[in-house]
Amino acid sequence: MEKYISAEEAVKVIKPGDRVFIHGGAASPTHLINKMVERAPELYDVELVSVSLQGNAIFTDKKYKDNFRINSLFVSQNIREAVNDGRGDYIPIFLSEIPNLFRRNILPLDVALVQVSPPDKHGYCSLGVSVDVAATAVKTAKYVIAQVNPRMPRTMGDGIFKIDSFDALVYQEQELPVVQYNETFSEIAQRIGTNCAALIEDGATIQTGIGTIPDAVLNSLMGHKNLGIHTEMFSDGILKLVEKGVVTNHLKKKYREKIATGFLLGSRKLYDFVDDNPSVVVLNIDYVNDTAIIRTNPKMTAINSAIEVDITGQVCSDSIGTYHYSGVGGQMDFMRGAALSEGGKPIIALPSTTSKGASRIVSMLKPGAGVVTTRAHAHYIVTEYGVANLYGKNLRQRAKALVDIAHPNHREALDKAAFERFKSYQFEHSLMS
Repeated sequence: MEKYISAEEAVKVIKPGDRVFIHGGAASPTHLINKMVERAPELYDVELVSVSLQGNAIFTDKKYKDNFRINSLFVSQNIREAVNDGRGDYIPIFLSEIPNLFRRNILPLDVALVQVSPPDKHGYCSLGVSVDVAATAVKTAKYVIAQVNPRMPRTMGDGIFKIDSFDALVYQEQELPVVQYNETFSEIAQRIGTNCAALIEDGATIQTGIGTIPDAVLNSLMGHKNLGIHTEMFSDGILKLVEKGVVTNHLKKKYREKIATGFLLGSRKLYDFVDDNPSVVVLNIDYVNDTAIIRTNPKMTAINSAIEVDITGQVCSDSIGTYHYSGVGGQMDFMRGAALSEGGKPIIALPSTTSKGASRIVSMLKPGAGVVTTRAHAHYIVTEYGVANLYGKNLRQRAKALVDIAHPNHREALDKAAFERFKSYQFEHSLMS
């Protein structure tokens, strides 16, 4: 029979200078985090490693700057200020490669804080809504503390662990963080969704994220048939397609008849849907995001977003100039996997302007901007004004295609910048001859 201890007792194992992994996404073990932070007077130089946390990351408060330092593998909203103020750090890395940081002792873990479902009759718990990198953290950390939560769904896949895999068990029931699905969309989002949907064929396997644009794309797929899902994140937008019978997973090559994902983030309805549901498998992220695996699925279509795209096709997705906004994540894993799939399509979708009216199609990226998807990897760029297919096009042709889908208010300036950059007598002559 499992033996539970208090969170206060469990986190006493954390020592100054330790590296502590924190389970991410909707599985963020808030109770354990809070009790760890309460020990701040006894701790210093504790390095916290995570991918993307939900909830209030109280350890980022300035008063804890000498006690805890986030060394994050993705810049989520709740740690953004700390990273950009210099009180935290960001490791740019493909999501698929993070487990290797733990396995190869590049980031050896002293303690892992995770959240799991209660043990079943055989004594097995599940990592629930977030297996991704957490399964490897459980296997490699020197000491693992599990918050056992009856509100955590029991998911199938790679996140099943025997109860004795954990060094300490803390029972704490609490609701998981939720992100509500967008039910209504702006005209711009709807047009982007429609433009993306026109590129997605029946029988395609798709990957997408969460947010207004991904939700608008998914909402535009209600008339499609026989779609499959192989995605790092499963959200409510996908659930709606399942309920409508649009997603069948009949034509996938990997985990046929099942939705394959690395983690889930959405509503309580979504979490209840995946509970003990064999049609959904939540897997290690180094499998889900492996380009060699992704490319085997037919017509693999990856839909990702960006902050800005320059007129040569360079895609900035993780920063606004030098300001860290998000992370590399799995964008390149899926962009490349989709490009190599038979009939696959890598898509970057974004509004043509920011909320303040600045163009997101730019002549040059802001100084310090991070290129997540290179110009050689960029294929389809989509705004509310249309689709630019960059594949096989030279720089001047790319510029023309991208200017055509920019906001009309910015096209003249972009045209001028493109002409000044690419004019060349020899090149023009070779095109005419």
